[in-house]
Amino acid sequence: MLHSIKYLAGSPGPSGFGSKSSAEHVTASALHLPSITAIITGATSGIGAETARVLAKRGARLILPSRNLKAAEEAKARIEAECSGSEIIAMALDLSSLASVRTFVAQFESLNLPLNLLINNAGKFSHEHAISEDGIEMTFATNYLGHFLLTKLLVNTMVETAKATGIQGRIVNVSSSIHGWFSGDIIKYLGQISRNKWNYDATRAYALSKLANVLHTHELARRLKKMGANVTVNCVHPGIVRTRLTRDREGFITDLVFFITSKLLKTIPQAAATTCYVAANPRLSNVTGKYFADCNEASPSKLAASLTEAARLWSASEIMVNTNSKLVFNPNNALE
Repeated sequence: MLHSIKYLAGSPGPSGFGSKSSAEHVTASALHLPSITAIITGATSGIGAETARVLAKRGARLILPSRNLKAAEEAKARIEAECSGSEIIAMALDLSSLASVRTFVAQFESLNLPLNLLINNAGKFSHEHAISEDGIEMTFATNYLGHFLLTKLLVNTMVETAKATGIQGRIVNVSSSIHGWFSGDIIKYLGQISRNKWNYDATRAYALSKLANVLHTHELARRLKKMGANVTVNCVHPGIVRTRLTRDREGFITDLVFFITSKLLKTIPQAAATTCYVAANPRLSNVTGKYFADCNEASPSKLAASLTEAARLWSASEIMVNTNSKLVFNPNNALE
């Protein structure tokens, strides 16, 4: 009850920020941003677009990858119109395709740019069951697996950039509190919905993908620490906001739900605040492997906090993205 009152009131937490803080507000002290290069997925609309706008306003060089290159170019133009002198590159990337992820990384590397910040923001909620070209359920492929491979392929560049510049690299995974709605065996359910539509539930599939984002954060943080890398990784719950994420469910029911919950909804600038806080605020130096909501550290679900499950998902993910391996992902074979 007290938490709900604080949320509605926008009361600041230990960070000095709260649910009503805006992305511009939380980045006011981020004086290092003119020195950084950032990749932001899903930056053509909604929370990602506001994140990109604010970071560009603070001076960051941006890479905006999108499945729709025209949309990325339009987002670039909007930001440039507001932030004169900003440096923005639009590139093609379909996160549901592992081949597209590899092509994007190769093209980015050909630019010989540093990489200080990676924001894995893009998300999909699909009512209709679909399978990616790689044989993985589409929501999981887009929200998690594409980002897993993207991060895997870019992390060495981030480590080297941090060494060369002395600026700590940061990775931000955008999750959701809905991750706590998933219970059960992660790998088994993924296998079921990747094989047929009969076990498919859109909300549960979305919750699974968001749970995977949190587990990825924990395991990657552990590995980066073990490497001694000057790169952190954290995940965030942006809050309840109506964005194009619900485009597959537009209609009376969706409108009614959002009307009923309108008092809980954040504005887009408020929803982008936690991402921007974790990406750029100086007080989070050396903070890694954490989950944030309303610009403050929070607790994920019990399943999301399991280091065993994090390691298990990582092992399965390595198999799913490994094109050179003769291993075949089979969720019915336990990855215990």
